[in-house]
Amino acid sequence: MAYWHYNGRLVETVAGGVPAIPATHRGFLYADGLFETIRCLDGQALHLHLHYQRLTLGLKAYKIEMPEAWTESKIHEDIKALLRANQLLDGARVRLTATRRSPGYYTPAENGLDVVMEARPLVRRLFKLNEAGLNVDVFPHMNLTPDKLSGFKNLASTLFVQSGLYAKAQGLDEALIQNDNLHFIESTSSNIFLVAGGVLYTPGLDTGATAGVMRTVVINTAIELGLRVYECRISNQNMMAADEVFLTNAITGIRWVVGYRSKRYYNTTATRLLEHVSAGAEAQLLAKT
Repeated sequence: MAYWHYNGRLVETVAGGVPAIPATHRGFLYADGLFETIRCLDGQALHLHLHYQRLTLGLKAYKIEMPEAWTESKIHEDIKALLRANQLLDGARVRLTATRRSPGYYTPAENGLDVVMEARPLVRRLFKLNEAGLNVDVFPHMNLTPDKLSGFKNLASTLFVQSGLYAKAQGLDEALIQNDNLHFIESTSSNIFLVAGGVLYTPGLDTGATAGVMRTVVINTAIELGLRVYECRISNQNMMAADEVFLTNAITGIRWVVGYRSKRYYNTTATRLLEHVSAGAEAQLLAKT
């Protein structure tokens, strides 16, 4: 028996374990919303304050009204209840999908909030650096145009789906996405970092990059370790000149890249950062027990 969480209550899934939504749901009809993917350990949500911060900013940008009772603490309790119901008390990933609850066509009649959460198990309990480095290259068929919603994890994700299909067809581990100015902004599923001369570089949010939770954690960790960090524009020339390239997201932590075209990279900084990110996650769990 499996459960999902819908607007504050646990609901048993239909046959096959797939949540059912009505055909009139705006998330289905118009992709009118956003989502968060949250890493959980020992029945607790990691970095929830960062997810909640991005979620509240995203709902404001979408002009979706968030109930006063829907606080970070309430979301945490709902996540814990979902994990307990599904007996996922070790490693898990929770997807929280927030859409506009309203009748209407393109123009909604109202701006209420509809929330669906589902949980799935994770094989690895804690972050671990990939042994074999990733091979990446550019997704050449579509670019991202930055706008006020670019920094969020939007339901309208055609570009990322197509880049994932391209990577699979080309035998790549990830495809790299560019904006209209041909600056690198991220990969199919992750933010991107470069290391050159001991300095950390990552695309600025003004380029269209997602305001990733692990991106924020890595930036803060690097600063605490005394590393210089610059948010800037990343070109092909920067990629070819870098000593290291690594990808970050809330589920996998940090993954190092070994190859981009003819260029090969190391993973010294990625290894060091992930050790501290993992230690921080453990400390966060101990603080909640």
